[in-house]
Amino acid sequence: MAMQTTTTTTEIIYPETDGEPMASNTQQAEVMMTIKENLDALFADRPDVFVAIDHFWYPVEGRPDIRQAPDVMVVIGRPKGHRGSYKQWEEGGIAPQVVFEVVSPGNTEAEWAQKLEFYERYGVQEYYIYDPDRSEWRGYVRVGDRLEALGELEGWVSPLLGVRFGRGCGTDPGLYEPSGRRFAGYVEVRRALEAALAREMEARRRAERLAQKLRELGIEPDEA
Repeated sequence: MAMQTTTTTTEIIYPETDGEPMASNTQQAEVMMTIKENLDALFADRPDVFVAIDHFWYPVEGRPDIRQAPDVMVVIGRPKGHRGSYKQWEEGGIAPQVVFEVVSPGNTEAEWAQKLEFYERYGVQEYYIYDPDRSEWRGYVRVGDRLEALGELEGWVSPLLGVRFGRGCGTDPGLYEPSGRRFAGYVEVRRALEAALAREMEARRRAERLAQKLRELGIEPDEA
């Protein structure tokens, strides 16, 4: 009598979090959010641009130990939408092309070397690091199979994003859209919106007062 054997396949788990906070401090978090939200706005009309913050990227199927969570990453050629993690083999094999990292006090030179090696090995085209304490940028761009260090970034324009690098100042990373609009934080955007709404309401009130005066003179505003 032949004996039946069964085989079981162990499911590979790709964690979506490591239990660590998104940022080491409020300064780092603010810069990360400013970069991410402004990139979202810049590419709002591009359904094929995915932007993520502190999101696990797994480049190799079957190897959950090979992963990185860039502070902000941009993937051109993949649809927007929520993901638990970015599994490259499920995304047409497309690696994030642009990565931003924000320096925090706990970072070490060994950590930066490991990140650079990872991004170089797994296909990142542009890699930028901002230090809010020093208000300084440094960057790398792919040349062949290497990420080569750039010199002074002030005035540099990202080949893939069209974003221009200016002079940073603390939590203001000093980035500009192709239109020339500076990347702004949420509070600044909110205040600008509120000011615009206040101006609109005042313009309406002036128009209503003028219409009332015309009616008092026996003139219908629509006929004036």
